Amino acid sequence: MIGISKLYCGGAEPSDVLRYEAESEKLPSHLLQFSKDKRPVVVWNVTRRCNLKCAHCYSNSQNVQYSDELDTEEGKGLISDLASFGCPVILFSGGEPLMRKDLHELIQLAVDKGMRAVISTNGTLITKEKAQIFSKIGLSYVGVSIDGTRETHDRFRGVSGAYDASLRGIRNCQEAGIKVGLRFTMTKGNYSEIPHIFDLLEEKDIPRACFYHLVYSGRGSTLVDEDLSHTETRDVINMIMDKTREFFEKGQPKEILTVDNHADGPYIYLRLLREDPTRAEKVLELLKMNGGNNSGRGIGCVSWDGEVYADQFWRNISFGNIRKRPFSKIWLDTSNELMAQLKDKKSHVKGRCATCRWLDVCGGNFRARAESVSGDIWAPDPACYLTDEETGKR
Repeated sequence: MIGISKLYCGGAEPSDVLRYEAESEKLPSHLLQFSKDKRPVVVWNVTRRCNLKCAHCYSNSQNVQYSDELDTEEGKGLISDLASFGCPVILFSGGEPLMRKDLHELIQLAVDKGMRAVISTNGTLITKEKAQIFSKIGLSYVGVSIDGTRETHDRFRGVSGAYDASLRGIRNCQEAGIKVGLRFTMTKGNYSEIPHIFDLLEEKDIPRACFYHLVYSGRGSTLVDEDLSHTETRDVINMIMDKTREFFEKGQPKEILTVDNHADGPYIYLRLLREDPTRAEKVLELLKMNGGNNSGRGIGCVSWDGEVYADQFWRNISFGNIRKRPFSKIWLDTSNELMAQLKDKKSHVKGRCATCRWLDVCGGNFRARAESVSGDIWAPDPACYLTDEETGKR
């Protein structure tokens, strides 16, 4: 994640991180991305089942009962292991996590174990009653996916009425006192509606939004041609930066992040270098603390069937199954060649990534996207939009 508000608008300083010694167990949630120990934030796809039919679904979910999902006791064992391992956050995802009947019980255990529990959801199933339960047990945050205006959102989600149902879910969370934010995946078919997302933040008093770059995984693997061009991506990032600054200038700061393209970090720095060189140097320090893409290091994924992946999008290479070995053992097992390489991916990337002057702050960007397009895990990420001049290529 690249924090536009933290970096571009001064919402975080290097001193804020150093005050907590940059350790995951000490850092508040909004600074976790700058931790030095990189204990993994774990995405657990608690179910593959989903009530919608999203065009960009990385898990190829359908509204059917899948037979291989971890049961309640297996899930509790996973949570206990993650807590003992020091994972600061568990993100309950899917499919649609609210289709799992024991979700509240699993969240409760995670909270009781001292973890920060968050949900990634389409929002349509969050009733007032469920929101009250989540609030009572200590759920920290709910991220709700919105793809644009009502017509666009319902088309992306494949179900009429999904937009209005998602907004009801957001309102129910707010009334229950749960922090809620928006998640928006950018494609050619909806990026022109980013201003609508910022309008929603203001109109609905929503404090946070994450803008996701498209990853070619699951049903999203068929949308490569729907990804933004490099020029469109640059325009979009500039727009997001401008609109985030507008909120700050109005005295209504929002937490705005971009996700899944670490070229955003150097791009922000280079813009700040022109606008505010003093702030730019602080941002560069924060970017080095962040370290860029952390798949297989600072973020990991456990699938509905117990398989362990480097991240939630890169699902064709499993490192093991928690039914056979605990996540903590799998994660530290560098006898697996790829796991060892991911702990030091900067030594293995190829092409323009290997010679890029931003490698230390980007980390080689997204390996799942590189492999999807080229078949080579270590090839350059095709979504990197930095020019040769910006990367330092001569």
